[in-house]
Amino acid sequence: MSEPFFHLKPTHNPHRWYLPIDPKICVGPPDKCFMFGGVGLASAIRAMEQTCERPVVWATAQYLSFARPPSVVDLDVWVPAHGKSNSQARVIGHVGDKEIFTVNAALGQRDNEISHTWLKAPDVPAPLDCPLREHWRDQRDMLHGRLQTRVAYGQDRKSGTISPDGRSILWIRPTPGITIDRAMLAVIADFVPSGIGSALGRAAGGNSLDNTIRYCQFVPTEWVLCDIHVQAIHAGFAHGSMAMFAQTGELLATASQSLILRIHDTPK
Repeated sequence: MSEPFFHLKPTHNPHRWYLPIDPKICVGPPDKCFMFGGVGLASAIRAMEQTCERPVVWATAQYLSFARPPSVVDLDVWVPAHGKSNSQARVIGHVGDKEIFTVNAALGQRDNEISHTWLKAPDVPAPLDCPLREHWRDQRDMLHGRLQTRVAYGQDRKSGTISPDGRSILWIRPTPGITIDRAMLAVIADFVPSGIGSALGRAAGGNSLDNTIRYCQFVPTEWVLCDIHVQAIHAGFAHGSMAMFAQTGELLATASQSLILRIHDTPK
């Protein structure tokens, strides 16, 4: 039986949900950890899908502040437009009166025989043939400890190798017992900042300002192949994108975000 990656809970109001924050969905220093941004987006997606009873087509999150354990994030779902085949919705996630994130989305599906994908999965070794990517902090009891990451291209922090094209490719899966669903893809989508260090050849990353995910077809998969591109870094900000593929090659979703650049080392 599968278990959820996070515990979104309903209330008597079908438009309000709540998410208890514990270290298992957090990142950062253990004594000052905070909710992983992708969990905020994922919880909003799940709340909207449950409220509207439709799948999300795309969703975009704006991150405004941090939620730290043991706080509780309330998620209020607003549905200003609900048509025959699609809905437009919004979620405001807040701790008390403090707004943490806002997510806007479109939901729905339409009968149409056209289905084609032009973006193809990169040709890389299978997950277990790729080396493990170890997090630079001890995160075994936090979010990164619940995800296994293997490096297919780039992201060699120890050697300081620079990815000449700003690209890195990862295989990511949650720990056994957790199913990869549309919400889990939103969590994985927030790994775009992990490509910053590879692009610069330094210990670097960033705090996400936003995160947008666009869903394509969905098929069950044990691993997600994440093709990350860092497009530009300028004036203290970075911009990147990710394409997510199933092990069998289907394009599951695409994602993009901007972030505040953080450098964790000193220049050589």
